[in-house]
Amino acid sequence: MAEAEAASPWWAGRMAAAFGAPFLWLVCLIYFIQGFRSFVWTAVSYQMKDMMKLSPSTSQFLVSAAFFPWSIKPIYGIVSDCIPIKQRKRVPYLIISSGLSLFPWLIIGLSKHLRSSSNLFTLMLIIQNLGSAMADVVIDAMIAEAVRSAGPEFAGDLQSLSWSSMAVGGIFGSLLGGYALSNLPINAIYIIFSALPLFQLVTCVFVEESPKGLESTIDNAAHDHADDQNIDSAFAGQGSGESFKYVGTRRRKGARRKSKRRTLSKRSEDHEKHNKSVNLYSSLKSALFSLCTAFKQPAILRPMAWFFIANAAVPNISTVMFYYQTEVLHLEASFLGTARVIGWFSLMLGTYIYNRYLKHKKLRNILMFAHVGLAIITVLDILLVSRLHIQYGIADKYMVLWGSALADAINQFKMMPFLILSGQLCPPGIEGTLFALFMSINNLSSTLGSFLGAALTSALNISSVQFDNLALGLAVQLMGTLLPVGFLFLIPRDVTGLTS
Repeated sequence: MAEAEAASPWWAGRMAAAFGAPFLWLVCLIYFIQGFRSFVWTAVSYQMKDMMKLSPSTSQFLVSAAFFPWSIKPIYGIVSDCIPIKQRKRVPYLIISSGLSLFPWLIIGLSKHLRSSSNLFTLMLIIQNLGSAMADVVIDAMIAEAVRSAGPEFAGDLQSLSWSSMAVGGIFGSLLGGYALSNLPINAIYIIFSALPLFQLVTCVFVEESPKGLESTIDNAAHDHADDQNIDSAFAGQGSGESFKYVGTRRRKGARRKSKRRTLSKRSEDHEKHNKSVNLYSSLKSALFSLCTAFKQPAILRPMAWFFIANAAVPNISTVMFYYQTEVLHLEASFLGTARVIGWFSLMLGTYIYNRYLKHKKLRNILMFAHVGLAIITVLDILLVSRLHIQYGIADKYMVLWGSALADAINQFKMMPFLILSGQLCPPGIEGTLFALFMSINNLSSTLGSFLGAALTSALNISSVQFDNLALGLAVQLMGTLLPVGFLFLIPRDVTGLTS
């Protein structure tokens, strides 16, 4: 015990010495906020259901649209890599993203009219997700750069720190979200949550970043100074050997010299701006070309196609289940928050089980196991909706709790191979941007699955007061969950979690 207590501060001190306390605090804060978002998004769900009186399909569609910014993450990475702001390419974008994350929640919390308009409300959610997604990309890039400068031995430490912070945020957000909904008005929840992006914004001020291209700036300054000297020499040569008889003639000559200097200086500035524009265009073109070239390789395209199918082919009707749990089963917000807490613990347990027992197994087998497990969870939902569990004396709460816990754990068995395979497929030089592309594909396919779920809900005429066809919708979801198993040939046969 004493050794563990001594090791903990030593580990913290080593991390602080390597990266600086402000940077570590920023990493912890951003990932904590990512997990703590469950605190405010629970309020969003109730806002759409109880205040706006939206149907399940409409709510599902709007929430899916609100999360679209997470599907274009490579754009944020390419822009921050190629377009520095005041010679810095991380902290300024982190400040912008913090502002985009902060102000929508404040506006939603303070404006009753905006909270009543589904279109304006969704627009604010899109802007907020834009800020959150951009912050996620930028902090990942900063972590990669920090590890590159401090040494690869810190990579696992930073990854553990970020995942732990997100898990802690998720647990506290789920616990406090249900309590807040029972004791506070919804607009107060939005305002309270905005304090976290505000802390993130303030923290950015204390994080240092070395200017990008400082050497080129110095070279440009030296080049400009040499140009000035050449101009002076040229004009000095013009004036040598000449005698001016009148003062007015000397003044006219001096005015012409100043005019020529201004003209040459203006041309130099225009030339410099042109070079910057050309360099910017070349950087963007090179980044996009490398990205497209790498992604078109069959070894990358085929596995990513499977993960895309695995999400897009499954109609997500989680919003409908939320309506059913609250309107029919009358489960309280505090209980649903507790269910999400159990889900977070299950996610961490799933990570441990994977790393301890499954990482030596073939990814094909793990992914097949994951989808069969998710199909079993869907069967449990069908039993819940059909009320067949009642005859066995099983309460609704236990069905929801176990379903949530098992679903989150099994989803982690699916997510871990995706992360591992994505890391293995990334070629050197564009790891960050290509990994962001992989995550965007995963997010986009999940969004398409949510849109498919919204369309299915609408086609089956499921509403907040009509759930007769919900079991049929879950049966369709069950078939969609098993469909990707038939495409597992797209995953390399012998790849495991340890394959390099």
